Amino acid sequence: MTLTVDTLTVWMNKFTDKIETNKQYLSDLDTPIGDGDHGFNMDRGMKAVEEKLSTKPSDLTNGLKTIAMALISTVGGASGPLYGTAFLEMAKKSSSTDNIGELLDAALAGIEKRGGAKPGDKTMVDVWSALVPSVKAGNLTKDKIRSAVDATKDMVAKKGRASYLGERSKGHIDPGSESSGYLFETLLETEGLL
Repeated sequence: MTLTVDTLTVWMNKFTDKIETNKQYLSDLDTPIGDGDHGFNMDRGMKAVEEKLSTKPSDLTNGLKTIAMALISTVGGASGPLYGTAFLEMAKKSSSTDNIGELLDAALAGIEKRGGAKPGDKTMVDVWSALVPSVKAGNLTKDKIRSAVDATKDMVAKKGRASYLGERSKGHIDPGSESSGYLFETLLETEGLL
């Protein structure tokens, strides 16, 4: 459960590929309850991350900081600052630990603080708060990831653009939760990380 520069790079490259493959779907999810651009924004951001990581970072903290800055500067909407904050908090925490569970704990705390969302608000916090404990316990599975993402479908959005729709936000999977699901899926697929 140790994150290294190498495993971080593999994980981010897998995440970039998954976002690219699903960018249209993510944007389609975003259309009824947001701006309709989540997938394309995330794709642009992750391509920037991949490009930055093609030069091997000197250490883990540097790598995480590089990811954060690339996301904050290239991803529009709320996703850039939220994902960026997650990696920035991981970068700060990495000066004292390289344990993936502890790093993700710090990331989740950062997302909650930045976005002001809590579990049940139909945001990426729902997925992170459901899955970080599984990462820490070493029992993360694809089924758990899918369940956490799908659970946002019947929630009423209380934060972000989707919250303007009130009850009408029900019946739609939160796009940030879906992309967060991909982040955890690719974490699971990164050999030697969990």
